[in-house]
Amino acid sequence: MSLENNIDKIVFRQKEIENLLVNSTELKASELADLSRELSEIKSITDLVNKKDVLVREILDLTEIINDKNVDGDIKDIATDEFNLLKKNINELENEIQFALLPKDKDDIRNVILEVRAGTGGDEAGLFASDLFLMYEKLSIKNKWKFEVMDVSETSVGGYKEAQANIIGNGVFGRLKFESGVHRVQRVPTTETSGRIHTSAATVAVLPEAEDLEILIAEKDLRVDVFRSSGPGGQSVNTTDSAVRITHIPSGIVVSQQDEKSQHKNRAKAMKILQSRLYEVERQKQQDQRSSARKNQVGSGDRSERIRTYNFPQGRVTDHRINLTLHKLEKILSGESLDDLIDALVVEDRMLKLASNDL
Repeated sequence: MSLENNIDKIVFRQKEIENLLVNSTELKASELADLSRELSEIKSITDLVNKKDVLVREILDLTEIINDKNVDGDIKDIATDEFNLLKKNINELENEIQFALLPKDKDDIRNVILEVRAGTGGDEAGLFASDLFLMYEKLSIKNKWKFEVMDVSETSVGGYKEAQANIIGNGVFGRLKFESGVHRVQRVPTTETSGRIHTSAATVAVLPEAEDLEILIAEKDLRVDVFRSSGPGGQSVNTTDSAVRITHIPSGIVVSQQDEKSQHKNRAKAMKILQSRLYEVERQKQQDQRSSARKNQVGSGDRSERIRTYNFPQGRVTDHRINLTLHKLEKILSGESLDDLIDALVVEDRMLKLASNDL
């Protein structure tokens, strides 16, 4: 379908929604909210279309000046320069409109369950996992997202075996979904006396937070074990069986929580994570069914895929999916410049979607 036909459909839908809202006496509050949200999205597109129409009219005026034999040559030169600039602006607006018309990933607006786990590399991998977890916490502070630590399992040297957090904010998943995968670090560990560079890794999973009503879990499908909390995160609560381990029997997914003193709270946290993991399994199935036409898309979200290397000796971070290297490692780990990487990934994903016209 042509761009013009798509725009005509959007303009028709905008008028339809506006009429529904004017005569909204029989609509429920939830229906009004959905229509208002859809109208807001549509208006962001029609605003771009209106901007383009203004520029098209200006180009027509400039064309008359350029083709008028009675107009002075210097004025024609100025008009030609403006004409070329406006053509460029119109092309950019058309790209924006095309992208805005693409089907949206409905999960982009969701909150996130973040999971970071130490991979290969022993103690150094655990320390790197804690660095990554802190990086996302600082990014959340910078972007005014709420970062709630759900569970942390520490190593003997202060690193993290694994850590989980709930990140709450508008559009968090849309920003962080490209972070899923294997993150590799190259640096000299503090315990290394010979100055030899070690390579280790940590795994990041970014899961869209599932709503309670979306993933219904039958009690008969669960095995719940309780035990005493242990390790640095549980020393203050290990006198009672407050830790919870939930096994979802059909999928084999196991979730443990021991960060809270209350068994009830640990179970609630574990269920939230289980729901999000099950939601991600279903989401991945749907994506796999549509992925054959876009094998070159930025990151599949596969946690076995090495996506990024943090090289401390050279002070650089390289994202292997888009071959982008930034020499600002410390600023990225501090959360200050991580958005630079994320912005590049979002732009690349946008271009690939425009090229394939497929979500």
